[in-house]
Amino acid sequence: MSPSAYIDRHGEEAVRLLRDLVAIPTVNPPGENYDAMTARLAAELSSLGLATKRFQVPGSLARKVLPADQLGFPRFNVLGKLRARGAKKTVHFNAHYDVVPVSGKWRHGSPFSGRVDGGWIYGRGTADMKGSMAALALALRALHATGTTPRVNVEVSFTADEETDSELGAAWLVRHAPISPDYAVVMEGGELGHVCCGHNGVVWLEVTVHGRAAHGSLPEKGINALEKMSALVLALEDYKRELAAREFLTPDGTRMRPTINVGGVFSAGEGGKINTVPALAKFSIDRRVLAIESHVRAEKELRAFLAAAARKIPQCRITVDKVSENFSCFSAPEHPFFAAMVDSVTRVRRSPTVFNVSTGFNDMHFFAHHLKIPTLGYGPGGQNEHAVDERARVKDLVNCAKIYADLLTTFEG
Repeated sequence: MSPSAYIDRHGEEAVRLLRDLVAIPTVNPPGENYDAMTARLAAELSSLGLATKRFQVPGSLARKVLPADQLGFPRFNVLGKLRARGAKKTVHFNAHYDVVPVSGKWRHGSPFSGRVDGGWIYGRGTADMKGSMAALALALRALHATGTTPRVNVEVSFTADEETDSELGAAWLVRHAPISPDYAVVMEGGELGHVCCGHNGVVWLEVTVHGRAAHGSLPEKGINALEKMSALVLALEDYKRELAAREFLTPDGTRMRPTINVGGVFSAGEGGKINTVPALAKFSIDRRVLAIESHVRAEKELRAFLAAAARKIPQCRITVDKVSENFSCFSAPEHPFFAAMVDSVTRVRRSPTVFNVSTGFNDMHFFAHHLKIPTLGYGPGGQNEHAVDERARVKDLVNCAKIYADLLTTFEG
């Protein structure tokens, strides 16, 4: 029996594993149930014949990175290795197991139900990105069960904290783990007929507007931080127009432009009351950095615009702090590894395949930039990532497993 035929007959194994993974709510922040999740994932890889190890990130490093209220939630990463007889090259597959917090009313009650309905499996993490783990596990099980030897060595990592900054996940992996890949597949960013060759980056800033408190009946004696913040936010419309004039044409012909999103998080200072002039106001800026832009230049430019805009607003004093940063990534898809993945996707899906650049960031850049190896993104994907009723299509899980198996049995490096 071929690996593809095995996958067709055993697609329920991917569904069963995905339901198990979704039922462990690895919500980040704060980083819940990482111990239980990585124990389950390590056991899965071991059952597939991979030499597997689970690494706990040292507390000394965690204390440098995590806020105080998350130090009670240890970080773990899983690494599995499979040596293929006669293989000279190694392909590394990576996925993150953390998920974003949940809200709203879900179709099947619990966001962690893993309920299957109409060919879809519902739950937080099904699309982003526990479905990828289930698809890869089915692909490896198909090779194992059919006695098929891959043409490359295989490394698999399941890492923490991609939904925050990956510092204790993929960043830790490429700096400290015993890996030696020649190529990498980060199992998201591309899906269906798209293979990802890059992604946007992000710079997150927090802007604090400093006013002066006063009694609500004598507002002229204070400096209203909310009013100053409102004026500053309106001034950013000019910056949005500047960004809209810039353009990056991706390999599939998409025209991408840098963006900013203002106020995903905003707040007042302590002591706020309806009859008090607000002395402090804060808001966030999410600056999406194109794959071809300089992060240093993008941040410097945005800070300069904020400073200049504040100077034009009477009595507007601000401070700007960086919250986090995830770097952009782009590789011209010219290496044979990219062509091999396109061939595998096309063979399985029997439809044209193109290269895309993802608007969201992921962990591709750690492999492409830090390890300087050909890196692409591909997974089963889904719908409603980070939203209510997140779901993955069972058919896409099965097809993705076939694609991974095909790549491992046709590409030699």
